[in-house]
Amino acid sequence: QVQLVESGGGLVQAGGSLRLSCAVSSYTFTNYAVGWFRQAPGKEREFVAATSASGGSTRYVDSIKGRFTISRDNAKNTVSLQMISLAPEDTAVYYCAASGSGYTGPYASAYLYWGQGTQVTVSS
Repeated sequence: QVQLVESGGGLVQAGGSLRLSCAVSSYTFTNYAVGWFRQAPGKEREFVAATSASGGSTRYVDSIKGRFTISRDNAKNTVSLQMISLAPEDTAVYYCAASGSGYTGPYASAYLYWGQGTQVTVSS
């Protein structure tokens, strides 16, 4: 069983920064690609970024390129999402998810394990 716990969300003004963390409890953490998704009120869950199991490959949705950076620390079983230049449209619940197949694409159904989410609110 793989458990994921997000942290680091909060309220920030437009232009500010936040760093989200995803702690993954698994003896085989290095077998899993991990992605971040977000869901704004009234909208579908959206892919944000993903990192391969080794961390050597990353993928981002176009809307956040240059502002968000995903990274992982395999020694600490954590994956982080550094977010800068935040805008009100980044307001959402952010989820991390693990893919056992190495998949790092945008389809949520390919990710087997999910955290409970952390709220990010960006005020204008």
